[in-house]
Amino acid sequence: MGPFNGDDGNNGNGNGNGTTASRPGTLSKPLADLMGSWDDFAFAPIRESTVSRAMTRRYFADLDAYAESDVVIVGAGSCGLSAAYTLATLRPSLRIAVVEAGVAPGGGAWLGGQLFSAMVMRKPADVFLAEVGVPFEDEGDYVVVRHAALFTSTVLARVLALPNVKLFNATAVEDLITRPVVAADGSTSVRVAGVVTNWTLVSMHHDDQSCMDPNTINAPLVISTTGHDGPFGAFSVKRLVSMRQVETLGGMRGLDMGAAEDAIVKGTREVVPGLIVGGMELSELDGANRMGPTFGAMALSGVKAAEEALKVFDLRKAQNDE
Repeated sequence: MGPFNGDDGNNGNGNGNGTTASRPGTLSKPLADLMGSWDDFAFAPIRESTVSRAMTRRYFADLDAYAESDVVIVGAGSCGLSAAYTLATLRPSLRIAVVEAGVAPGGGAWLGGQLFSAMVMRKPADVFLAEVGVPFEDEGDYVVVRHAALFTSTVLARVLALPNVKLFNATAVEDLITRPVVAADGSTSVRVAGVVTNWTLVSMHHDDQSCMDPNTINAPLVISTTGHDGPFGAFSVKRLVSMRQVETLGGMRGLDMGAAEDAIVKGTREVVPGLIVGGMELSELDGANRMGPTFGAMALSGVKAAEEALKVFDLRKAQNDE
């Protein structure tokens, strides 16, 4: 990519101020005019309460709007973000809430393996990179993004720019909302109908503070991409076990890149009505291998999760409205 040319990516050729840099290597005129005039520089005046109201008004409006969502995506790592991008792009009428426990979305996709910079993706995951506009080096059977942060920041920016997606970061999913399903033989199971949320910092202190009740988001469909086992990892599939909807977890197996990536993409699916599982969370459910520092399966598992969601959304929505 060339030097900054005033393009913020909003429309492909402008800088958001109605002006366009004339050529690569130049700044937009409004920004260039600031330079060399710092002695007389001053920001526009503001009152502290104005800042507070600007933030809180918008956030609480989002909480109100997304209390009833069409799809909730749990986890904003590479799989969750690719699912959000694909689903919101293919069906812009859907209201999609992305809930991320960390302050910084992106999961483990800010760096490659062992804290190295480059990100490796096996083909055909390069088609997703081309779709979102991430440059890469073609090495034959695989491609290399020069810094993993370039991938993550690009996909994140594309997702956040979509008008039908809201990211709630620093927010943990503490439980799943469920509804009973009674089969013809009288046996019962559950359908997932949303998520139970709380501030992540609150979730981390339930053991040393008095009861701090959660909030909720109703949705006919949840896509869970919380990663392999950890403090917040594999959350939904572990909860399925405790709810006796799954007998036991298969447990993630040792590293095998060749086997792992195919298995994760192929296995991405609706595991109980209303809950689609993708990414490394799926490895804990199915007993699939880990793949290590190769990221193609994360991106394409997200794409498949979006496809699976589109297959069942209308049915789950109808059930949710009953």
